[in-house]
Amino acid sequence: MIERGKQQFPYLDLRVKEGPEIALPDASMDAVILFAVLTCIRTNEEQKELLAEIKRILKPQGILYVNDFLLNTDERNLLRYDKYKDTYGVYGVFELAEGAVCRHHEEAWIKQLLADFSELEYNHLTFTTMNGNQSKGFYFIGQLNHLQ
Repeated sequence: MIERGKQQFPYLDLRVKEGPEIALPDASMDAVILFAVLTCIRTNEEQKELLAEIKRILKPQGILYVNDFLLNTDERNLLRYDKYKDTYGVYGVFELAEGAVCRHHEEAWIKQLLADFSELEYNHLTFTTMNGNQSKGFYFIGQLNHLQ
């Protein structure tokens, strides 16, 4: 996806995060965009680590945009959430036939994860996934509250 993005938008600074740290200085970014990133991170701890790094690199009052997936209630998703909950230890994590491991989120977890940001906007969405299925989702726009 990064290579595709670089081809389509060569003026954007698109990167893959390697290791626990984001290779940027403290308070150096005006905004961070997470588009279907949390769905690729299985554990709560790894998600918290990512948000800590984002808070580190954002300037005071920096903006975070998150667009991602919520838990679904259709039979197909309920079956796969149940199938993999013991394997991964988190309800909502599942495997795709292509080998990818993905996560859909409880809304309460998303709110907790993003609690250090003042919510400017939060809305529910319905996505069509890369496999052509409908999925519940959300987008969040928040401003970093450095007065913690």
